[in-house]
Amino acid sequence: MADNADEDVQERLKAALWFAVGKMVDEETLRRNRNVTPQFIENIALDLESFSRHAGRSTITTDDVLLLARRNGDLHSIIKDFVDKEKALKLKGKGKSKG
Repeated sequence: MADNADEDVQERLKAALWFAVGKMVDEETLRRNRNVTPQFIENIALDLESFSRHAGRSTITTDDVLLLARRNGDLHSIIKDFVDKEKALKLKGKGKSKG
């Protein structure tokens, strides 16, 4: 019975991941006037899940997203710049709360 419950949780998490990735992709495609297929979204979700699992993690990180974009230099640069800016803002925010 516990195995069944674990499988249910895993399936719900997978569905949530695919939904979240799909929502992000949909927002960006609308903003950029592009179109993607559900298969593309599913492949992204599966790749992110695989990268995370391969690294021994149960959580997808920005490293997984950067790995996903590794073959598209322009996309990789855009994502890397965004991640670096977010990290800098986070560090700046932590510095303010201490002082």
